Amino acid sequence: MAVKGLGQLDQNYDGSKLRVGIIHARWNRVIIDALVKGAIDRMLSLGVKEENIIVETVPGSFELPYGSKRFAEKQAKKGEPLDVVIPIGVLIKGSTMHFEYISDSTTQAIMNLQDKINIPVIFGLLTCLTEEQALARAGIDEGKTMHNHGEDWGAAAVEMATKFGANA
Repeated sequence: MAVKGLGQLDQNYDGSKLRVGIIHARWNRVIIDALVKGAIDRMLSLGVKEENIIVETVPGSFELPYGSKRFAEKQAKKGEPLDVVIPIGVLIKGSTMHFEYISDSTTQAIMNLQDKINIPVIFGLLTCLTEEQALARAGIDEGKTMHNHGEDWGAAAVEMATKFGANA
């Protein structure tokens, strides 16, 4: 199984002036925690200040689009607008159609969210067929050091906010 990541950034980005929102589901918490940590660690390495990374939770992945929208609106209303938001969730296929419905509807809603809140929204939703795949993509699979996709999401957030955000 090949697991690829974002790769090297196309230039050096300075995230020191960015405010980043991470909103994550609480389902599959071990995997989520690793992905969130990967995103935060990568953003810190790109200059984002720890105090400018705001983390919020929602019950599950289906709640991510609405939660992300309200999260961004609330931060703006407080006079502390976000430059980018990363909704993070993990969906693992089970034996019913639930996975397909939630994956498709959540993906579409996250994609459409960008135009509604007018800031970059990074697609931080793992849709995996097995728990082993999800663990691998979170970089916490046993005995195999696979790539943590959260790192890619953190780098993508800094790049998108720097290139295309409100203050770009």
